[in-house]
Amino acid sequence: MTEDELIKKCQRGSRSAQEQLYARYADRLYRLAYRYIKSDTDAEDVIMLSFAKVFSSIGSFVYRGEGCTEGWMRRIVVNEALMWLRKKHNFNLTESLDATLQEPDLQPYGQMDAEDVYQFVLLLPTGYRTVFNLSVIEGYNHAEIAALLQINENTSRSQLFKAKTLLKKMLTREGYHYGT
Repeated sequence: MTEDELIKKCQRGSRSAQEQLYARYADRLYRLAYRYIKSDTDAEDVIMLSFAKVFSSIGSFVYRGEGCTEGWMRRIVVNEALMWLRKKHNFNLTESLDATLQEPDLQPYGQMDAEDVYQFVLLLPTGYRTVFNLSVIEGYNHAEIAALLQINENTSRSQLFKAKTLLKKMLTREGYHYGT
């Protein structure tokens, strides 16, 4: 069944279509939630809340082509994960950095296996990991991150800087070096 057909059936309230939509996307969306939450049970809770929101608002969803459904659901999952994190973590506890500091370059590590990098990102503290995911993985800018997390833009910049610095240290300590 095509994505478009699946959405239309979900919009008509088909339980089997909802099950198929869940089966098609749950693993990917769980992995997305886990990148932010880092706890199996809490990430599962976020996914359940996200799918409840997907199914309650799917009637107003406008299908715009292959892939748009996953993008729409990813935004819901990220927002649910951020709401969960805001309840548990104070993102404003990070001080600002001197704006003249050079941000660490992680580009040379770009040849690494994505799964290896993912495992190191999971080790970052919550604030660093969240801002890193939003900026580097999801492509949000600092103004957008600040609005999503209800923090100052400088706090977002600071946490990204510190995330990259710590990630570079971890990668280097584990034997990953520039040019490998």
